[in-house]
Amino acid sequence: MAVKLSISQSNILKVALFATGVSGIVAEYILSTLATYFLGDSVFQWTMTVSVMLFAMGLGSRISKYIRSHLLEVFVLIEFLLSIVVSFSALIVYVAATYIESLGILIYSMSILVGMMIGLEIPLVTRINETYEDLRENISSVMEKDYFGSLLGGVFFAFVGLPILGLTYTPFILGFINFAVAIFLYIKLHHLVSPTYKKALNFGAIFVAFLVFGGAITADPIIQFGEQSRYRDKVIFEKQTRYQKIIITQWQHHYWLYLNSHLQFSTLDEYLYHEPLVHPVMGLSKDPREVLVLGGGDGCAVRELLKYGDKIEKIMLVDLDPAMTDLGKNHHAMVEVNQNALHDPKVEIINQDAFSFLLKNERFFDVIIVDFPDPKTIDLNRLYSREFYEICYQHLRPEGLMITQAGSPYYATRAFECINLTMQAAGFATARMHNQVLTMGQWGWVVGAKNIPQDKIKTALRNVDLTGIQTRWLTSEGLLLITSFGKDLVPIDEIEVNSIQNPVLYKYYDKGNWDLY
Repeated sequence: MAVKLSISQSNILKVALFATGVSGIVAEYILSTLATYFLGDSVFQWTMTVSVMLFAMGLGSRISKYIRSHLLEVFVLIEFLLSIVVSFSALIVYVAATYIESLGILIYSMSILVGMMIGLEIPLVTRINETYEDLRENISSVMEKDYFGSLLGGVFFAFVGLPILGLTYTPFILGFINFAVAIFLYIKLHHLVSPTYKKALNFGAIFVAFLVFGGAITADPIIQFGEQSRYRDKVIFEKQTRYQKIIITQWQHHYWLYLNSHLQFSTLDEYLYHEPLVHPVMGLSKDPREVLVLGGGDGCAVRELLKYGDKIEKIMLVDLDPAMTDLGKNHHAMVEVNQNALHDPKVEIINQDAFSFLLKNERFFDVIIVDFPDPKTIDLNRLYSREFYEICYQHLRPEGLMITQAGSPYYATRAFECINLTMQAAGFATARMHNQVLTMGQWGWVVGAKNIPQDKIKTALRNVDLTGIQTRWLTSEGLLLITSFGKDLVPIDEIEVNSIQNPVLYKYYDKGNWDLY
């Protein structure tokens, strides 16, 4: 026979459900972030992880109907189990990444497990509370508290969990929430707990407390071990921001920068990338007084721009992640390679989405240099779209020029050619370039011009005068080499223009010949 709850006991249940609503949504976000970091393609992984968890919640709700008695005891037990699974989710994935390749199976299995336990919570609380409220009020109040908790959980993850606590400690905060809910209910409603289960729950509380607290204490070195195992060289810096995971590794006196586990550059040969990114387009410009750099928070492109001295009056650097530009300004490895470029008085740093910046800004520039990560996800895809290049075109003065890094012309040929065609569709006359970057393989760029005809832009590039510019590799002869291509490797007429409405670029990139690299 069910025990009738008092109003205070009913409110205790709802407070508990509010707290589980907080932890439940954040658990989904943690697993989605882990899937993105280890498996790539953020939109796909977030979509599938959340969808799988919601499906598993449905399974949990279905299973709940088979639980006919001891509902409070089962609810407390579920919270104990959630405390353990959620707390150790990141640790398990990081350690597993060292030894297994099928991380997707592990992450999605954890999503199903967590989802099922979350799905059990609401039906159990509803049934426990049915002795106090009628069905109409019971369902309304229970669902309300869970959904309100989800909002707080989302705010916590976006502004505190991921950018401040990171994937090391955020899971343990959730574990503590679930554990606190279990203990709170157990203490407040202990007289409703069957004496048969009290000893088991007492032992469970002690066991979970030691396990979760112990895990929190040892989490950092374990995740560091897991992170280090993914890189050949010593990890000397790692930071999870709201936007990406930043890693710097060191071998001897050289450094490697990784964003979301993808190599951005190495100090061993970064000049083979940054000199072609900057000097050909700057040499084409008749009067490059104001230059806009989109991305490039490491400061290396700005370093090359500062070689033009008084010709440049203003450099605006727009990079989404303040942690990246702070790294470029203050971390000894970055300051050493960019020669303290981001502290130059000509440089203005703006931490904002590049697309939004261009939409809202009314300034015009002589040169735009685009140095974004590769278009391997649909969210990066829009920064290589026809719409984005059209906005860049509008922000250039009549003789303005732009250049974008365009991935590899050989490892991702269709993606490279797609960027070229997309810039042409936006109104630019274009010229392709490529160079062998030792640590990255063959890499490519596309130059766009507003006032140079399509049939003359390659010749104009090859006639760029680099006299007086201190470069480590690029010469006039080098310009002849990097603007030279053989026959087309793919049928160009089969490649589509990339747009926000028709995002094809990231698919071309994903289907590249990366296994040959």
